[in-house]
Formats: sequence, structure tokens, C-alpha cells
Amino acid sequence: MLLLVLTGLAWMMQIMSMMKFLLNYGVELTSFLGLTMLMVPFIMSIIIPFVTFIAVIFVYNKMISDNEVTVMAASGLSPRQIARPAIVLAGVLTALHLVLNLWIVPQTQSMFYSTQWNLRYGLAHMKLQESAFTQITRGLVVYVDKVSGHDLSQVMLSDMRDESAPVTIFAEKGKLISTARGLSIVMTNGSLQAAGDTLTTGTFDSFDMDLNVADKGGESSFRVRRVPTNDLIDYVLNSPTKDQHKMVLAELSSRFLGPVMNLVLAVLCALILLRSSLLRRRASFAPAVAVAAMAVVMSMYMSLSNMIESVSQFAILAFGVFAVLGVLVFILCKK
Repeated sequence: MLLLVLTGLAWMMQIMSMMKFLLNYGVELTSFLGLTMLMVPFIMSIIIPFVTFIAVIFVYNKMISDNEVTVMAASGLSPRQIARPAIVLAGVLTALHLVLNLWIVPQTQSMFYSTQWNLRYGLAHMKLQESAFTQITRGLVVYVDKVSGHDLSQVMLSDMRDESAPVTIFAEKGKLISTARGLSIVMTNGSLQAAGDTLTTGTFDSFDMDLNVADKGGESSFRVRRVPTNDLIDYVLNSPTKDQHKMVLAELSSRFLGPVMNLVLAVLCALILLRSSLLRRRASFAPAVAVAAMAVVMSMYMSLSNMIESVSQFAILAFGVFAVLGVLVFILCKK
């Protein structure tokens, strides 16, 4: 329930931060909501460990305050048995987290960046009105007499993006196309007038004009979040260049070791709360200690995961994470 609430809040914040798509690019509401929904799996992958910790500390602290843990311990249950539900829950969330990190998040992030580019620069968002001036971007205005799909007739284009060299183009016909450079318009049978140091005029049979400065190569640029896990592993093992190894290894650490932190935080919280509850003088500050310990563990993990630069360091970090988990479980099970 907490996961749904926090994910919903984060999704609403994402909607607010991306409101410019509705205002600046004329994107339909359904397309906009679909775009923001693609961020939900990534949001969930970030907050799952913290949700696990909050759920465990909330439930067990309430049980301790109601003396239920004391009664269970007096009836012969060990801390390991009392903590078993928390560990099972963390195990289920770890499996869910792994599925998200290894498969779902890369796919949805790839779809997110592709959809974002198409909505911003692609043909999908380009809606020219007949017999009206349309501002494509700052300094670029297009007028068309008739529009039939992506085919245009009687086109006038004013390009003042470079104020020192404005260009005005008239053409009988035009066609909107999507290229590697971005959105372009191919015009036929027209004339051109360009001002600069000298005034240039002329006619053309065909003329290709960029309508924005977006580079579609940027849409498909190397973003570790959108790259499939198998490709990241192959890149680390076989790529001759080492420029992006640190970024790739940090992403692999997040995908493989991040889910394990669910178990680490659940066991850490249960250990601190249950051990303190069995003292003669119950430690009322145990929840605060658990929160502080969680902050220290997560900050150390995130710092170290962003510092690894080689496969051997990644292996050392993985060993350290599982070693910490093993020590916490050992202490929890110790009578």
C-alpha cells in the first residue's frame, strides 16, 4: 500500500515537471499520460528498498509498543522466527525489484526516450493549420494554404533563427518528413530570398529545410538506463574503450545489487528493533537508531557503487553487500 501511495505521488510530481509537453508542443492528454506512465517502473525501482524499510519499522515498532513481541519471545519464539515475515516480504520485493531492474525498466526507459523525442520533434506533434501562420520554434514561422496529412500546398516559410541572415521561402508544394537531423520540410517549385551581407534571391525545383535544431542522434544516444542488461554486460566485458565503464558499472551495480538492499534493510531494521525490545530496559530510541543505520548503509552503498571503475571492484562491492547481509542474518539468528 505504501509502495502504491509513494509511486503515485512521485508520478504526480513527474506529471508536473513534464507539463511543458502539454503547453509547448501541443501533445494530446492521452499521449502525455502514456509518456509519464513509462516512468512508473523506474520510480518503483528507486523507492522499493525505502518502502521495505518503512513497512518493517512501522509494523514491528507497533508490535513492540503493544508488547506483542515480548509475549512472543516469552512463549519461546526466537528473533529469527519473529523476523521471518519481514524477511519473506523483503525476499518477494527483491524478486520483483530484480525483474524491474533487469528487464522492465530498460524497456520502458527506451520507450520513454523514443516517445519523448517523437512528441517533441517528430511528425506526431506537428499540426499545421490551413490558412494560418504556425510558429514551429522561435524565429521559424510557416504558412500553408492547404494541408493533407503531411502534404502541403502554397507554403511560405520565414526563418529568422539566425537574425543576421533571415531567409524567406515560397513554394507551390511541401512535404513534412522525419530525418536523422529531426523534422524537415521538402519544398518544390519555389523561390528563396536570403538577406545577409548581400541580398540573395533565386528559384529552386526542390529544397530541403530543417524545421528544428534537434538531432535525432541525441534521441538514440548512449543512456545506460535504456540499454538492455545483456548489452551492458557485453559492453563491460568486450568493449575496447573504457570511457563509459564507470557509468555502465554503476548501472549494473544498481540493477543487480540494488534489489539485495531490500533484504539488507529489512534484516537491519528487524535486528535493531527486536534486539532492543528484548533488553531489560526497552530502548525507546531504537526506531531512530534504525533510521540512522539505514541512512548510513544506503549512503555508503550508493557512494561505493558510483565509484567502481572495474569488474574486480564490482565483484568486491557485491561480495561486501552479501557479506553484510550474512553478518546481519547471523546476528539476528544468534540466541
